[in-house]
Amino acid sequence: MLRMDIEAKWNGRPSTKRERVIVSLQDDGDFLKVVVDAPFHGDPPPEGPPGSTPGLWEHEVVEVFIAGASGHYLELEFGPYGHYLALSFSGVREQSGGPHELHYRTVVLKHAWIGTARVPRSLIPEGPHRLNTTAIHGHPGRRRLLSWQVMPGDRPDFHQPQHFKAVELP
Repeated sequence: MLRMDIEAKWNGRPSTKRERVIVSLQDDGDFLKVVVDAPFHGDPPPEGPPGSTPGLWEHEVVEVFIAGASGHYLELEFGPYGHYLALSFSGVREQSGGPHELHYRTVVLKHAWIGTARVPRSLIPEGPHRLNTTAIHGHPGRRRLLSWQVMPGDRPDFHQPQHFKAVELP
């Protein structure tokens, strides 16, 4: 199992204890199991039914970026209401595939939510791998952007695979 604790804003500044998110990756045979344990902020859900949802990053969301050796990377986004998005990229912001279908379910509690996804390993680029996880919540003008790895720059930009952490996937 690989566990990532998101405990800071995108630029490395501390977040509040109430915002901390845990993302774990687990071996599930031909799948990578992703489990999100996050505080529930109660942001409005996206329009439309649960499932694959374009523009999910504009809502309360936890993201997982998995980059491979070739510059390809997979972006996975998970929301508390059962919405998700899975996109493949051949380079920075160069979408090459998706949206991909995933099996994803959530449970929302009073102050937290848990999301569980099974990601086909066929979607994951060849290693060695680099990884980052992020969490976003809040209303426009007051968005809170958190990241497991510090992302350099004057403004938040999570599409920086060169700054992801080298990991060995389970």
